[in-house]
Amino acid sequence: MRKTLDKSLNLDQLRSFALVIETGSFSAAADRLGLSQPAVSLQIRQLERRLAVRLVERVGKRAQATPAGMELLRHAQNIETAVENAIDALAEHASGIAGRVRLGTGATACLHFLPSVLRGLRERFPELGVVVSTGNTEDQARKVEENSLDLALVTLPVAGRSLAVMPVLDDEFVAVGRQDLAPLKSKVAPGDLAGLPLVLFEPAANTRKLVDRWFAAEGLQPQPVMELGSVEAMKEMVAAGLGYAIVPGMAMTGRGAHPELKTSRLNPRMHRGLAIVVRRDKPVSKALRVVLDAIMAAGKPGRH
Repeated sequence: MRKTLDKSLNLDQLRSFALVIETGSFSAAADRLGLSQPAVSLQIRQLERRLAVRLVERVGKRAQATPAGMELLRHAQNIETAVENAIDALAEHASGIAGRVRLGTGATACLHFLPSVLRGLRERFPELGVVVSTGNTEDQARKVEENSLDLALVTLPVAGRSLAVMPVLDDEFVAVGRQDLAPLKSKVAPGDLAGLPLVLFEPAANTRKLVDRWFAAEGLQPQPVMELGSVEAMKEMVAAGLGYAIVPGMAMTGRGAHPELKTSRLNPRMHRGLAIVVRRDKPVSKALRVVLDAIMAAGKPGRH
């Protein structure tokens, strides 16, 4: 009697296998999955026994796919996408808005733009969970491409062939200094700031590149006394009398206003664009749609 072939696959094992090959490490894959390394190793062994082939081999210190493993990887993304599409399609038939949406953004937008958006979503859709993580534009865009984030609110420009980019708002930059220490004029040009001690963004940030271009247009190159990755830290350094800073305008409004600091507009004006990025092939569930719509609505003129 002919034995019936079992064609079932364990999706958790498949995901672990793909991450081991992507990271080149069982321990790195375990960290990404929130599992122990032995648990991931067991999943790979079980998958190999199930398929009766060796999938992973070690080349030096790096885990790589065998020829059979490479064949499986070619199908893994299609399998994951098909499962996501099926789940999202069923979600369309569910009553109400529920589920989890993974949102990435920068620290400034997280502090000064998103709180009111997230509060509104919580009030309207109590069963909806929005998980927020922060990071720079490059990292957040990469995570959207990898599908470890559903969407991200990032500073333009952003690159990625698989990404759809939806502009949300323009945030004008301002200069800030202490009220009582040679306060700046109401409008300042690059020449007014170039000779002052400046507290600027760290060089890798998109916002720092905008600031450098603003100075370069006047043939100037700023020489910062500090380079920081946090707008809030920059504000505190300025409040301590350690220099002057150029920061996004949203960081100085509402709860972000600082009683010891005076803001000045820039001449010429400078602004950054914030945009939502999602994968072009991302199925848009009801939950993802309401989050997208809420962010876009909050970015309309007069709403922030």
